[in-house]
Amino acid sequence: MQKDNISKSVIRRLPRYYRFLGGLLKQGITKISSRELSEMMRLTASQIRQDLNCFGGFGQQGYGYNVAELRGEIAKILGLDVTEKVIIIGAGNLGRAITMHIDFAKYGYELSGIFDSNAAKENGDISGITVMHTDRLADFCSANSPTMAVLCIPRAGAKEIVEKLRELGVNAFWNFSHYDILFDFPDAIVENVHLTDSLMTLSYAAKRSSDDTE
Repeated sequence: MQKDNISKSVIRRLPRYYRFLGGLLKQGITKISSRELSEMMRLTASQIRQDLNCFGGFGQQGYGYNVAELRGEIAKILGLDVTEKVIIIGAGNLGRAITMHIDFAKYGYELSGIFDSNAAKENGDISGITVMHTDRLADFCSANSPTMAVLCIPRAGAKEIVEKLRELGVNAFWNFSHYDILFDFPDAIVENVHLTDSLMTLSYAAKRSSDDTE
């Protein structure tokens, strides 16, 4: 089984499976068939089986899926069972919101540091974590070895900070900066988040729906 060849569309469905299975466990559901799961998730049973077969299947003919075991296997595939350290670059409104409202520990990460280039924000506190100046990045990374950075900074300063972080051993980025990291660093691991793109996609769908009803 060549996992390196699995399509991004399959990978992007895994978090949805993980969340949904968690909801089933909370309802006390311990086993489920691909047909039942497909009806609940509004996917085809064939699609679910194909997705999971990319990683070995996990189901039993005549029984279906053990919900807890399947969720556990998906957690391993997503890397949620191994804790890595993450840092946030940018202690502005977005950086603060992410720090306060995302439970990194649930997703296999320990939020170990928050940095900002604004000296006025140094030593500030966000959810019990002290903000450090970006001048301290080298010493911090040497001592703590974070593997991922969340970029909550303007596009203008992003390239310099990414280059510095890569030199310090960080090569995975959750990127809110609108800077195209892969253009300059094609071997980086990047998940771009463009909130306005999502809004425009919603706008398109809403307007098409409105046009269809007129």
